[in-house]
Amino acid sequence: MQFGLTLTPARRVFAAFAIYAFSMGNLFPRIGDVQLAMGVNEGALGLALIGAPAGTFVSLALATPMLERIGFRRALLAGIPLVALFYAIAVHAPSPAWLFLGLLPVGFVIGCIEIIINLEADRVEHQIGRRIMNRSHAFWSIGFFSAGFFGSTMAGLGLSPQMHLAVVVPISLAGVLLLLGHFQPAQPRPGLSSGAAHRVATPTLAIMVLVSVTLAAMLLEGGAMDWSAIYMRDVFVAGPFLTGFGVAVFAASQATTRFFADDFVERHSPALVARLLLGVLFVGCLAVYLSEAVWVSLAGFALMGAGTSVIFPLAMSAAAQRQDRSAAINIAALAQFSFMVFLLGPPLLGFVAEHFGIRAAFGIGLPLVILSIATAGALGRKPAPAAA
Repeated sequence: MQFGLTLTPARRVFAAFAIYAFSMGNLFPRIGDVQLAMGVNEGALGLALIGAPAGTFVSLALATPMLERIGFRRALLAGIPLVALFYAIAVHAPSPAWLFLGLLPVGFVIGCIEIIINLEADRVEHQIGRRIMNRSHAFWSIGFFSAGFFGSTMAGLGLSPQMHLAVVVPISLAGVLLLLGHFQPAQPRPGLSSGAAHRVATPTLAIMVLVSVTLAAMLLEGGAMDWSAIYMRDVFVAGPFLTGFGVAVFAASQATTRFFADDFVERHSPALVARLLLGVLFVGCLAVYLSEAVWVSLAGFALMGAGTSVIFPLAMSAAAQRQDRSAAINIAALAQFSFMVFLLGPPLLGFVAEHFGIRAAFGIGLPLVILSIATAGALGRKPAPAAA
């Protein structure tokens, strides 16, 4: 049964990225409140947050055959509201151990959605003959920005994290019904391997090189999402609204850059664009690490948002267009490690913050930016058209 608005395939992809990001992003501006409610330090909170990446790791490694049996349409329409629902349940956890267990199903569903929407973006790119991968991820950032702003507003109004995340569930469901009711998966790119011999998403050497390209961007993106609110609170003793505003600034800058990046990638080398923005990421991360003023830190988060913007989408496009295995398997293999860094890195940064201070949690990413710059050539040195 189909319902809701009738959108073009590209706009449905954009809508899926935005609703998914909003559904998963509302926890991040409230992490500080969850920490205070449990009365634990950054290290214990970091251990609890590993629940989501643990579930995602299993999902990205094994879920592709299950998704093919269920169907991408049913999995996507059910999965996005489930992310919001599982988060709403998880924040009722009375201790880090219960929070870890509550986040396991969140991570599993997140992994399934990552496979579906990134594969769909690549297929629609081929179908319409122009790049939309970066713009798709721009809508992910728009959704995350909306979640950050919404979460900051709910905190400013005095709503508990439990009430706030409960409100997100019907909003997520309404967005899916309205904008994705007519979603039907696009046809696979012709000429690529069907992947029948590869049912588990194990990474190849080429995929691991792409993982190294994304390493700094995913770690610092996850760090900004998870720890910017606590950074603003601990470094500047910021109030409820400003603590969440760092998340919103980061996501807004990331969304803006992604929205316009596809045209630049069409005209220039993907590797050149990636190296330029990785340089911006380095400057932003350094600013956050050394900052002594609120405006400097917010500017640093904005530069980090721009710097992390296109690295993961470009790597996804490169993985999807490889011809050694099916696009779904290559996307899952790349996401299995890159998205794991996004989810697993920030909890581990909690230990760095606990022992060396919250600034060090961002400073530790600086050498990884240099590694990503060195390996960015794997993204391609010449512009690659979206359609063969």
